[in-house]
Amino acid sequence: MSLTTGTFAQRLRGSVHRRAALPARMAAFALLLAASCIASAAPISLKDDRGVTVQLPDTPRRIVSLLPSLTETVCELGDCEKLVGVDRYSNYPARTQALPKLGGLDDTGIEMLVALKPDVVLLGISARVIDRLESLGLKVVALEPKSMNDVQRVLGKVGQILNRPEEARRLWNRIDGHISQSAASLPAAARGLSVYYEVDAGPYGAGSSSFIGEILTRLGARNILPPELGPFPKLNPEYIVRADPQVIMVGQRNAPGLPQRPGWAAVRAVKQQRICVWVPVESDVLVRPGPRMSEAAALMARCLREAAAGPVAWPSAPFNAPPGGMR
Repeated sequence: MSLTTGTFAQRLRGSVHRRAALPARMAAFALLLAASCIASAAPISLKDDRGVTVQLPDTPRRIVSLLPSLTETVCELGDCEKLVGVDRYSNYPARTQALPKLGGLDDTGIEMLVALKPDVVLLGISARVIDRLESLGLKVVALEPKSMNDVQRVLGKVGQILNRPEEARRLWNRIDGHISQSAASLPAAARGLSVYYEVDAGPYGAGSSSFIGEILTRLGARNILPPELGPFPKLNPEYIVRADPQVIMVGQRNAPGLPQRPGWAAVRAVKQQRICVWVPVESDVLVRPGPRMSEAAALMARCLREAAAGPVAWPSAPFNAPPGGMR
């Protein structure tokens, strides 16, 4: 088909316009790319749980975490490879076990930590090395979640540090949704049971205002420790005897001799053998306020379900969550 002069002229003009527009499009793309690089290197400013405003020049590439829940959060948000060192208790996910171990709250290896040249150190507010690390010029962010609201907030803070705010939001929604699923899975008989959760010898219990207590409440359980006692109060053992819980949850380390404690033979949970004993890997899941709280809810829900059905084997078989948790 032949082209008329007018058609040819139109196509020629279109070709010229496209060629002229190409450099403009390339320039626009270059500007967008530069803007993206600038955004990724944008300074970060946030207030940690001490009320201290921490300024980071850009998204950190080398991170030290000295709190297991923060270690798990960094990994769950997709930046596990940025971890260059962790505390001795950070053992999940498995890849963190090969990282340099820097000690605990009271014996952090400061020289080893400094040698790792982290862009930021994530730790709990109770860590004793904060002042020392800051005096050495290190950026320190102290975050220590105790309640579920704290967990949501800390996820957001870590998401801000990692430049992954959307991932943090989705992670919280997933945790919250799976806890609701665990609650919905319980039969009526498992609801309203009075529970004592022992987090450590002393004894220290998980109060209603702690993240553990809040999960129990969402599961329909009745915590014998009221909110006014605080998140993790040290208790007089007689208080627990008087409260007479129907179910006791305790870690394997603290379980031996529990029925022989003075007066505890009369407690309903002991008499009816409704004691759920967590093996160490389960205790790790249950006491860490972070990404695996949905698995913690599944473990506690199973305990309540089995306790409602009758005696629980004690020491119990592991209350294993589904493979990979409920993610």
